Amino acid sequence: MLLSRRELIRLGAAATATAMLRPLARCAPAEFKFDPEKNLISAPSDPALWAPFRRDLAAWRAARRRELNYSDALYRRPEFAWARSNFACCFLMLCDETFYHAKAGRYLVKEFLAHGRREFGGYDSVVLWHAYPRIGLDDRNQFDFYRDMPGGLQGLRAVVGQFHRQGVRVYIDYNPWDTATRREGGEDLAALAEMVGALGADGIFLDTMDRGAAGFRARLDAVRPGVVLEGEGALPVDRIADHHLSWAQWFGDSAAPGVLRNKWFERRHMQHQIDRWNRDHSTELHQAWMNGSGMMVWENVFGAWVGWSERDRALLRALLPIQRRYADLFTGEGWTPLTPTLQPQVYASLWEGHDLRLWTLVNRSNAAVQGPLLRAPANDQHQFFDLIQGTKAKAVREQGSICFSGAVPARGIGCFLAGPLAALGSDFQRFLDGQRKTQARACWDTTFPEIRPRLTPVSPTAKQSTVPEGMAAIPAASLTLKVQFRSRECAYYESTHPHAGGAGHLGLHRPIWFERPIKLTPYAIDLTLVTNAQFAQFLKASRYRPRQAENFLKHWLHGAPPPGKEDHPVVYVDLNDARAYARWAGRRLPTEEEWQFAAQGPQGLAYPWGNQMAPDRCNDGATGGTTAVRAFPAGRSPFGLYDMCGNVWHWTESERSDGRTRFVILRGGSFYRRGGSDWYFDEGPKPASFAAKMLLMWPGLDRCANIGFRCAVDLA
Repeated sequence: MLLSRRELIRLGAAATATAMLRPLARCAPAEFKFDPEKNLISAPSDPALWAPFRRDLAAWRAARRRELNYSDALYRRPEFAWARSNFACCFLMLCDETFYHAKAGRYLVKEFLAHGRREFGGYDSVVLWHAYPRIGLDDRNQFDFYRDMPGGLQGLRAVVGQFHRQGVRVYIDYNPWDTATRREGGEDLAALAEMVGALGADGIFLDTMDRGAAGFRARLDAVRPGVVLEGEGALPVDRIADHHLSWAQWFGDSAAPGVLRNKWFERRHMQHQIDRWNRDHSTELHQAWMNGSGMMVWENVFGAWVGWSERDRALLRALLPIQRRYADLFTGEGWTPLTPTLQPQVYASLWEGHDLRLWTLVNRSNAAVQGPLLRAPANDQHQFFDLIQGTKAKAVREQGSICFSGAVPARGIGCFLAGPLAALGSDFQRFLDGQRKTQARACWDTTFPEIRPRLTPVSPTAKQSTVPEGMAAIPAASLTLKVQFRSRECAYYESTHPHAGGAGHLGLHRPIWFERPIKLTPYAIDLTLVTNAQFAQFLKASRYRPRQAENFLKHWLHGAPPPGKEDHPVVYVDLNDARAYARWAGRRLPTEEEWQFAAQGPQGLAYPWGNQMAPDRCNDGATGGTTAVRAFPAGRSPFGLYDMCGNVWHWTESERSDGRTRFVILRGGSFYRRGGSDWYFDEGPKPASFAAKMLLMWPGLDRCANIGFRCAVDLA
């Protein structure tokens, strides 16, 4: 049985802890325990314990390296050098409307990267996320999702090329839990390597995994040089040697900033801080700043909106140019965690090398701090700078030392640099000017940036005085509909997930109920789903041809319905194809509210025929495919409608967009059952109250083997 995403991550973390050394023998005071088995090694709050803490860190690192007979050979290979300065990675949903313009039918790489530079300080890499939460609606596997993107693999390769030309590296995604869809005919590793070569990708993001299999490295090296692995779970120390990057997800922190274990073990190992549901990213930003690690920018979380506040964007914009300019310091051996400061709740790390000394500071309090911040040994050859403000530092020499002063906003950051002019670089003044301009536009508003989806307006039809043939009349109604979803990470009608904001466990895969007061005017709805034969009549009469024909009527043979399936529901049509048919027929698609009322009747039945599931009353998959639209007369709804449960999902007129995600609500379920992971799309026949949120991208992906439609018309 496949494990859930969280279970896999938890097991990976447990395996990491088991593999670690026990705490070293030195006795620490009772109020603090040095514990290097944690992904983030908590730090003592008492400054008097910081020096012993650093000694324990150094001793643990040396002992662990000896035990593993650690080799840094892969980190010394020049083709992997890019990974150590990969500070900002964007988790990019390929269906995000700021990245793909559905109406224009083109990718927006240039515009997307410009937005990233303006709002976040730019990206060093992106993860091209493709399948979840859509995968499982039909038999397409995770690799098919890349193949079915606009332009196919050639189109995506061109996208990767555009990213590369702007200095941005690209990951593809691997979902190891995808084992129940169409198989490739070989092992996943071979398909991944082929995909890396086809797209020119630079890395693989290992969804739900803490590490790749032992064969990954050799297989990828044979495809192209410099392809990295980065897992979602906590990477075990004994795999740092062949994994250049890892996520630092849900690590938490101590009051005094802790030390990332893997970054401490191998300074060139890059970790990306991420807590996807947080609306306050200051803790993650503090971890990155104190540890010389990176950030994962992820606002569109599988179709749920978790936007960054102005304050957090300003913090990232300020620190990224410093991290990139001084990447050699942040990945070198001259790291001193928790160097003393002069203010409570202000903490600092010291980075030394190339005749430079650089201090990164964080203010853990919710109040601004101003005045003396830290003291360091003086050097007559050094000059001193405030790199956040982009100015000369307020530094006063005092008896052989230098005292830095300044202001650090609530939950903010600071940075001081000391060094001789010769070590600063000829472009240093230009760098300072850029930092000063960046700081001038900083905003400390921590308000969550809400966005709300808009429902695409429904165009009414001409009101019919009589019920058209083949339709059932539905009376006007005012009632409260109870709607059920399966809890998933893609949110529901609203853009924000009800558990977003750091609420912890999402309670995934459990039922979620909504009550929706509605008022319906009289309408009529088709007794059956639109059939292949009916759609063929439409094509002949209207000469309709979609602008983007990819996967259009993919199941037809030589432009005609499959023999013997003329009265089966038409599938491989997208929402706009269905709308085109409805307009030709003088009709429209039903809203999801109209659909549900027609399916369960005034009594609010659980299923069209009653309150108990009865497999012999619907196509539940026993035949392995679609069935004729009138094959189950005993399963009709109170209004006489067929196939309101099972056979195929129904498009409804429920399209919404919040500017980042377009989606539609599907109803009815389908015959298709594939089993396997809970991360797949909902499967099988569904109750009349059940709604499934489907993210929209473009016709070639939206046309599926298991989605059809029926029409509605307004009545006088």
